Amino acid sequence: MSDRDLENRFQGLPTTVREKIDAVIDDAKIALKLRVAELLADKEEMAEHAVTSAGRVGAKSGEVSELTAIMPLKPGGAEKLRKFFGLVGGNLAGAGQVGTLHNMRFVFLDDDTKLLFATAYDGEWDPYIDDFATKIPEFMDYLFGNVEGWPGIQSPDVKDFIVQYQLPAEAWFVAHPTLTVAGANRLKRLDRTVQNFLTELN
Repeated sequence: MSDRDLENRFQGLPTTVREKIDAVIDDAKIALKLRVAELLADKEEMAEHAVTSAGRVGAKSGEVSELTAIMPLKPGGAEKLRKFFGLVGGNLAGAGQVGTLHNMRFVFLDDDTKLLFATAYDGEWDPYIDDFATKIPEFMDYLFGNVEGWPGIQSPDVKDFIVQYQLPAEAWFVAHPTLTVAGANRLKRLDRTVQNFLTELN
């Protein structure tokens, strides 16, 4: 059968069938390109970016793990949180007391009825939640106290509560998977020292 015959037969198929075939072909093309890239990639780099388990739940690449949760808000919870975020200009720098925290963000969903909390951190899931409970418990309870059923960050039930709303990532990429928060802070201090030294030389 010639290519022209195949093309004519393909064009004669119902639209929904053609769309399904197109989708499969497109998926196969992307999968093939990714597979070829994987085969050509540096093996050490691939190993460095390997995705493993963050412990109880979530994905981990190198030293960096992810946590994403969507939680139901109490009536008026979004309004209260939005007012607080406005007062601090959206700046949650105080959370830096948790020394393993790379970043975190809060997003309101579904007409302010749900809260998306997403964060990246160093290490395993359980110690990370423990850090919040010991380093910034009042801050956590103030924020998440606006979530329906929040038991309190120091409650023995809080981890099970978080797990029921956490959505583990299906895929996870970290540009510098071996760079921890502590490591980044050391590099900043080193850079500052070098810059001061160079300034004094001039």
